[in-house]
Amino acid sequence: MFSGTPLIDSTQQAKYVQLANQIRDAIQTGQLMPGDELPSARQLGLLFEVNRHTVMAAMQNLVAEGWLLSEVRKGYTVNTQLPVIESVKISQQAKVTEPIVPQFAYAVGDIESPSITQYKYNFAGGLPDVCCFPFDEFRRSMNRVCRQANASLLHYQSVAGEHVLKTQLLHYLRAARGLTCDDILVCNGSQEALFLIGQAFVQPGQCVAMEALGYPPARKAFQAAGASIVDIAQDQHGLCADSLAHCLSKNDVKLLYLTPLHQYPTTVTMPVSRRMEIYQLCVKHGVFIIEDDYDHEFHYSCPPLQPMAANDPAQIVIYLATFSKIMFAGARMGYVTASKPVLKQLTALKQIINHKNDVLMQLAIADWMASGNFERHLRRMTKLYRQRCEVMDKSLRGFQAQGYDIQYIKPQGGMAYWVDLKRDVSQLPKKLLQAGINAHTEQNFCHSPRALYTHIRLGFAGQAEQGIEQGLNALFDLL
Repeated sequence: MFSGTPLIDSTQQAKYVQLANQIRDAIQTGQLMPGDELPSARQLGLLFEVNRHTVMAAMQNLVAEGWLLSEVRKGYTVNTQLPVIESVKISQQAKVTEPIVPQFAYAVGDIESPSITQYKYNFAGGLPDVCCFPFDEFRRSMNRVCRQANASLLHYQSVAGEHVLKTQLLHYLRAARGLTCDDILVCNGSQEALFLIGQAFVQPGQCVAMEALGYPPARKAFQAAGASIVDIAQDQHGLCADSLAHCLSKNDVKLLYLTPLHQYPTTVTMPVSRRMEIYQLCVKHGVFIIEDDYDHEFHYSCPPLQPMAANDPAQIVIYLATFSKIMFAGARMGYVTASKPVLKQLTALKQIINHKNDVLMQLAIADWMASGNFERHLRRMTKLYRQRCEVMDKSLRGFQAQGYDIQYIKPQGGMAYWVDLKRDVSQLPKKLLQAGINAHTEQNFCHSPRALYTHIRLGFAGQAEQGIEQGLNALFDLL
């Protein structure tokens, strides 16, 4: 028999739960053994200083969980078939004290998710200014779809996306980007799209070609599929066709990942001639191109170039884009368009990992786009980001005038500058963190180590003009 203790009244748990916990612990620790009979409800009530109804409630819970058996005219006994008790005995005999270390298929690395609130100045290169998002306006769209919600849309269907949103996206791509396509796959952000593409195309040991300075989450998505990443050299016009040709002749390359409009992180806009040269090389070698057009909307010096996908007779371009730069990252809304066989494969894979996207968010965005408020928001933000781009350019030229040896090319669009500080910046991230400045230096974007890192990526979209100027002053003070 075990010795119970009176229940503590100050705990937030109900008394019958406390009693059940004590009896369960007694079984697990061996104080009560399989087959042991428990005292009557009256005796247990006296022992634990509770009433009979509390005891009965606790016992019924333990019977339902399988710890006790209830027999007519015999009362309650400890279940004789409790694997956990045998496991405890084995563990005690073997004296196992250390946890078993899991053996994973591959190393993913640590999760990096710093809080934006810990920084005083935010120069992250791909963050929009969430404070400028028209939440009241968007809430009206959300309210409308909630009031008019069709119950059938809320079930497991439409894996590729809701029809009303896809219709709006197809119209938008045709009108704003000159891209005519037959269908679209809606994803939980562009990162899910990259992961799906890697799983669809890459077998372990095969290669994915990327710019030597590139988007780290894309690398991780391809590496998760078992890909080997091959770095391709870059110049002032973007990815070098000669370097790509050499790579394709020597390696089993399945995919080429590009950010041709605003190269990530260098912000370079790839000219048409270079795009055509790269496209022909990929056609020759049967390599599919992933065109990540992550911030197409924000181009300032002239109308943005058409996507490569707009002129794709060989149907090798997989075009993806996101709402993260237009709205906010938490919206988790991206989309892919490609040839029918590719979309069919990606949709089937999506159904395995994620039946569908947030329906209400899809319907609300479709309503927002149909109302015209989406395009008005784009015009406002494009004007605002153009102004902030000019502010950063003026500030950087001011530091050059003060004698700082820095070099940069004013980007044609996008949300960031790529600045050569003409000095080693490998230790700068620690100083930036201490100063409360959120910015990324060159080593963040390198797949292969370099002897010297000199560049920094400075985003201008995510904070107001005053923050840009004050933040740059704080940054250059560190130099």
